[in-house]
Amino acid sequence: MHFTIRRENKVEPAKIFRRERYADRRKNDIIADTVFLSHLLDFFGEKPFARGNLDAGRISWLFDREIKGVEKSFDPQSYEALLILDVKEIKKNFPDVIK
Repeated sequence: MHFTIRRENKVEPAKIFRRERYADRRKNDIIADTVFLSHLLDFFGEKPFARGNLDAGRISWLFDREIKGVEKSFDPQSYEALLILDVKEIKKNFPDVIK
């Protein structure tokens, strides 16, 4: 497993938002989503986790489907915002992730 340690952004964290995924997405993007989800599932399982400095762009491709906000007052620009994996959605959309 490979991790990158980044310093906290002093301005503002990038905002997480739902990006639409179209059928013509590049294969490399699909592979990146699959690997990202696989590592998140291995590391956090089905427990809530803080967004921290995880890649907001990659989360946005999965947000509100496979990755969801835990709290009703979810702040999409907070490093402390809690996220959770939706295993049913992962099984449906990324069956290779679930072993």
